[in-house]
Amino acid sequence: MSDPLVIGLVAGESSGDTLGAALVAALRARVGEVRAFGIAGPKMRAAGCEVWADSQALAVMGLIEPLAHLPRLFALRRRLVREFAAARPQVFVGIDAPAFNIGLEARLRRRGVPTVQYVSPQVWAWRQGRVRGIAAACDLVLCLFPFETEFYGRHGVRARFVGHPLADQVPLITDRAAARRALGLAPEGTLIALLPGSRLGEVQRLGRDFLEAASWLKARRPDLRFIAPMASPRVREVFAGQLTQVAPGLDLQLIEGQAQPALIAADAALVASGTATLEALLVRRPMVAAYRFSTLTAFLLRTLGLVKVRHFSQPNLLTGQALVPEFVQEAVQGEALGEALLRQLDDTAGRQRLEAEFLKVHQQLRVGAADRAAQAILELVAERGGRRAPAP
Repeated sequence: MSDPLVIGLVAGESSGDTLGAALVAALRARVGEVRAFGIAGPKMRAAGCEVWADSQALAVMGLIEPLAHLPRLFALRRRLVREFAAARPQVFVGIDAPAFNIGLEARLRRRGVPTVQYVSPQVWAWRQGRVRGIAAACDLVLCLFPFETEFYGRHGVRARFVGHPLADQVPLITDRAAARRALGLAPEGTLIALLPGSRLGEVQRLGRDFLEAASWLKARRPDLRFIAPMASPRVREVFAGQLTQVAPGLDLQLIEGQAQPALIAADAALVASGTATLEALLVRRPMVAAYRFSTLTAFLLRTLGLVKVRHFSQPNLLTGQALVPEFVQEAVQGEALGEALLRQLDDTAGRQRLEAEFLKVHQQLRVGAADRAAQAILELVAERGGRRAPAP
């Protein structure tokens, strides 16, 4: 019997936990016994990963916002360097959380541990100079989107497109009626999904504008109903408070989680830019995307010229077309969002084109991400003399 594959992992937030659990399962399917340890969440724990710290410890974002957490994060990273160096994994995989993981990967790589970054940071979009640090830290970058490998290729960084796990999970054809039944919603009528963000800061910056947009729409289309999946009890508490202040009579149903079923049930969506825009793409729903940074982060982004792309929403980036109306910073206003979403609802020809383009993207990304990622990692381990990679 061969020795187990020994792998160190650091997964950021719940999305990283989901990726990590699927990766551990895919590795085990290929090589049998796997010993995995590091920062993980409940899904990775259930997949057999030894949890040294919870993945929510890395749930910070932005340029300025993480500063208050730096002492804690630096201490955690120093601890992990010592513990991973002592455990000597055959490979280390940082899953998302690039601000934390790239620095950790650089330190482990200097100690002879092969390093992989699973989920590329959006280095192609802003702060492109970070690619030099990635090149120094990572033996391999696993990319969820095909255009990312082209960027890394231009900078001499080894990268592999593995596809997106969400595209594997979401069926190519979804059932709106079944989703409404499952959520206890009436089958008839036009339903709008409001997704103001999964993080508390996002909801605090966007929630009021989303509710003002819903009120504006309701005044012009009284038949509209609204649903808002809430990522956590605290997010629900804040958004419910905003609802009481901004739109107390709105026909809005708040639900716990279930963002994907809510999008399937809806006819269109108003979405905070991020993974939720990809989920809306995969279920082929018209949407309007919005984002608002903190004031200081926005100032730095503009002053330093750090943003290098024309679009910020994933659907527009992936299709190379302005299919989704985008609003950022001062442009995020209730009436503007409402007008854009109403145009999306009423443009039948545009919706058909959007659905066709979104289906193409779904098919391109639906390639078995976890299995591809596992194969690429095993090939790297084999190159470093760890074990022979099984045939793909």
